[in-house]
Amino acid sequence: MNIALITAGGVGSRTGQFVPKQFINVFDKPVIIYTMESFQNHPEIDAIYVACLEGWEGFMDLYAKQFGITKLKGIVRGGKTGQESIENVLAVIEKECSPDDIVMVQDGARPYVEPQIISANIETCRLHGNAVTAIDCKEAMLVTADKISSRSSVDRETLYRTQTPHTMYLKDMLALHEEAKAKGITGSVATCTLLIECGYEVWFVPGSDFNFKITSREDLMLFRALVSVLEQEKKE
Repeated sequence: MNIALITAGGVGSRTGQFVPKQFINVFDKPVIIYTMESFQNHPEIDAIYVACLEGWEGFMDLYAKQFGITKLKGIVRGGKTGQESIENVLAVIEKECSPDDIVMVQDGARPYVEPQIISANIETCRLHGNAVTAIDCKEAMLVTADKISSRSSVDRETLYRTQTPHTMYLKDMLALHEEAKAKGITGSVATCTLLIECGYEVWFVPGSDFNFKITSREDLMLFRALVSVLEQEKKE
């Protein structure tokens, strides 16, 4: 079985909105539903679990029912960090799923993950034991200590920007989080960094510029524009 674990426990204050970014409506549909639909509509995904911001679980359930997210199997209260949110969901998945099932961790605020990215994550995980969605750097990369000036650069050819999903077998993801606890790692930024911090090699899956994370008002505007273009293409 292939499982999508969607993290939606953040507040998202940088968007400047009154509601958490994952619940902001874009053309009368919450951002989190766009994310969930990517996995709902993918034939290889069997189940969806969501780490939800505390106090918003009821809204999540209502929206899922309204928009026909039938693969949703669990809504779990998110933690104080992304790592803790994932652990909370894994504790539920462990009881309900097989150790050999594949788990894909997806940012709830990355609402447009294309089908080929999901398929490639599953295939790469089966081949190598994990998969990390990533994209090359197009910009010049500078190093700064004070965030106002720089005297050095990094060769962009040696850098990749990570996206999500990050994918592993359930048994391996559970073991990874246990290892992290034993090593005192509690606030890792993402599953890919947790893997590296624990000494593992990660394997890349090509990402997409469309698979961006909504963190600001500008990102929200870009996503609205993307949805508009995609809807127009459907009509043509």
